[in-house]
Amino acid sequence: MEDVLEVYHRPFDPDRPVVCLDEASKQLIGETRRPLPPEPGQPQRFDYEYVRNGTVNVFVFVDAHRPWRHAKVTDRRASGDFAACMRDLVDTHYGHVRQAGVRRVIRS
Repeated sequence: MEDVLEVYHRPFDPDRPVVCLDEASKQLIGETRRPLPPEPGQPQRFDYEYVRNGTVNVFVFVDAHRPWRHAKVTDRRASGDFAACMRDLVDTHYGHVRQAGVRRVIRS
């Protein structure tokens, strides 16, 4: 953990951006019934039943030193999807960076 915090505290260098990646699988759900309308002083109420509409994977990239983030939703969580996201990050979003280098920090 100290290694990760050390990277975050490095000064901003446009040639060595610090980009964090996280991914998560999410279940897509839908309502089976219309929500009950709110009554005065009460929030809108939803039924506990739902329809499962499958799952997706969400990749989220965050630049630690500037206000930039990017999310990409894929149908699967496969190595090809990960590679496509990394290619998009390197070619599209950080194509202007002269110095290439990836340092992977695994979070436990």
